[in-house]
Amino acid sequence: MAGETATQFLPILYLFGFGILAGVASIVLSRLLMTRRRYNPVKFLPVECGQVPSGEGRSHFMMQYYSYILMFVVFDVMSIFLYAWGVTFFSIPKEATLPMMGFLGIMFAAMGYALFLAGRKGIW
Repeated sequence: MAGETATQFLPILYLFGFGILAGVASIVLSRLLMTRRRYNPVKFLPVECGQVPSGEGRSHFMMQYYSYILMFVVFDVMSIFLYAWGVTFFSIPKEATLPMMGFLGIMFAAMGYALFLAGRKGIW
């Protein structure tokens, strides 16, 4: 019985082995066949559409909508898990309620933090 189930997974093992072998072989072959290039410092300069860039590469971004983004991400993740939990609510054991309540507590704490940030910045 155990030998039968192990042989059922042999094609998957062969597929993974072939994929790894093909990936490694293509990397090794490309390294062997590529032409050696001389180092050219001009090619490593940052270029903006063919022109030499001017100014700073980093700039300050306004974090005005950070709390809204944080609230959206928290609400999005919470709605996905709540939908899955609600669909299977009557078919799962009652012991699964406690971890979901812990998850909701963490999510509501994150939502409270986002609201706190919004209130502190005066945008809520």
